[in-house]
Amino acid sequence: MTSLAAEDRRLALLTGDIGNRLFDSFQHNYPDRFVNCGVAEANMVGVAAGLALAGMKPVTYTIASFATTRCLEQIRVDLCYHRVPVVIVGVGAGLAYAANGGTHHACEDIALLKALPEMTVLCPGDPWEVRQLLQAAIAQDGPVYIRLGKKGERVIHDGRPHITIGKSLIIKSGRDVCLISTGNMLSLVLETASLLEDQDISTQVVSMPTVKPLDQEFLREAFSKFSMIVTIEEHSSKGGLGGSIAEWQSEHHVFTSQLVCIGTDDVFLHEGGGHDFARDFFGLTPLKMTKTIVSKVCLRKKKRVLELIE
Repeated sequence: MTSLAAEDRRLALLTGDIGNRLFDSFQHNYPDRFVNCGVAEANMVGVAAGLALAGMKPVTYTIASFATTRCLEQIRVDLCYHRVPVVIVGVGAGLAYAANGGTHHACEDIALLKALPEMTVLCPGDPWEVRQLLQAAIAQDGPVYIRLGKKGERVIHDGRPHITIGKSLIIKSGRDVCLISTGNMLSLVLETASLLEDQDISTQVVSMPTVKPLDQEFLREAFSKFSMIVTIEEHSSKGGLGGSIAEWQSEHHVFTSQLVCIGTDDVFLHEGGGHDFARDFFGLTPLKMTKTIVSKVCLRKKKRVLELIE
């Protein structure tokens, strides 16, 4: 953000009273383009909309649950209705703030924001995807939601590929099953693929950082090639990436592959614990995801055998 602001005087940063040390450099260099809006997220969206209508390129930043569900009306009416170029950054999405309880979990944000007209939804899988997609988001004419993890996510793209909105990236090639990851699950999906390979299941891993608009070209190719497509996300299994692809399947009548959606269950987590605990609770560990996928593969093979016998 600091380096981009040096190139574009329209760039402004608004925060909901978090990330203060993180933004010390930006605030020091561009004090007239930094606003701490306090614990008033809905108001922050309104301020960002006003700045955008005045010709600025605002980026808002706060905890994902407060950046979205707390101010959904303002996002819908102030940003999407007027199609203003505001980038909403939600940090700690999914279960990253697990220890803070259900108020801080953001497992419905993709479903909510993808339903809004004019909204683009991005879920970067590693720090390199964040950098590339932030620049692309700022260049957009309309509102964009960028969904981040919390911190310490592994760098996956050592090759530094060029990443664009609406395009997927093949991380690992395979023949039998295609795992499509979005957001901060990418490193765990790669571990899952390794476990599946140990079970003689050739596995392709794809990072799909754009949930809206979907990469339809890739989806057509994947559904023609693989017997099973598995979406994996730290979001509700209803309405997220998996739900978006299921909608696309239905709309385009593409049923050549079995679609398996792995995400959080349709329940709140009322037990206390850290991020790893929450992921384990919802079956989002490499071992548990491997067991789920293997059971689906075996069930599909068993069904085929029964069909042949009949």
